[in-house]
Amino acid sequence: MKYISSRDNPSFKALRLLAHSARERRKQGRTVLDGPHLVEAYVRRVGTPLLLAASERGMAQEEIRRLVDDHSRSIPTLFSDALFAEISPVETPTGLLALIDIPETRAPQPIASTCVVLDAVQDAGNVGSILRSAAAAGVPLVLLSEGCAQAWSPKTLRAAMGAHFDLTLVERAHVARLLANYSGRVLATRLDRGESLFDLDLAGPVAWLFGSEGAGLTMELAALAGGTVRIPMPGAAESLNVAAAAAICLFEQVRQREAPISGKSARRGG
Repeated sequence: MKYISSRDNPSFKALRLLAHSARERRKQGRTVLDGPHLVEAYVRRVGTPLLLAASERGMAQEEIRRLVDDHSRSIPTLFSDALFAEISPVETPTGLLALIDIPETRAPQPIASTCVVLDAVQDAGNVGSILRSAAAAGVPLVLLSEGCAQAWSPKTLRAAMGAHFDLTLVERAHVARLLANYSGRVLATRLDRGESLFDLDLAGPVAWLFGSEGAGLTMELAALAGGTVRIPMPGAAESLNVAAAAAICLFEQVRQREAPISGKSARRGG
């Protein structure tokens, strides 16, 4: 295993750039996975990383040592704890990083399945949480418009907990064009009006539109919606976090598909 303790080392410089620069990730088409959980998820569902980087403290952990030993083809590299802390995208380093290529993906045409559309959702934690909910709900496709947090940033990857590797993700998506011939329903969530989520028939495919944390959907994407959805909130809260709203919508669709109920009257107990 190669040991690195100099800030002049090219591997150190390259990993630090990728861990902290969205521009560099887009330029190189690569990103950094942080922590053994994400690395294991990648190995299990995708394959061998390009490079594994561990800290001295990390290599003292059995889980990390096993991952490095099992994937010696990934050019295992040992960094001093001081250098690893500079590379790590988190305040408390996990002790393990992996370098991977960002997959090149395209949306299927035409889109026939349920999908999630994120419109300028800027918080990486929210994007990652929505990706995690989408993967858990069996949604195969997520379209991210211009202005969304970068899907493959370390923070988004951490929040998604491996969901990236079960999804087709299309960044900077031309949503209007991709949904032009969509045969399912296109639904947008609204606070002030719309049909109650729990009164809708969600048995078929749905393109769920979720807008940014502050401004909501842009006028362009709001115009695509064939209906608006309201999540009933009998409590005092004024609104829901976009990640929470997305989870509720997606799993109401799962509930209906798992235990289909015919007609609104049946859902209301009539």
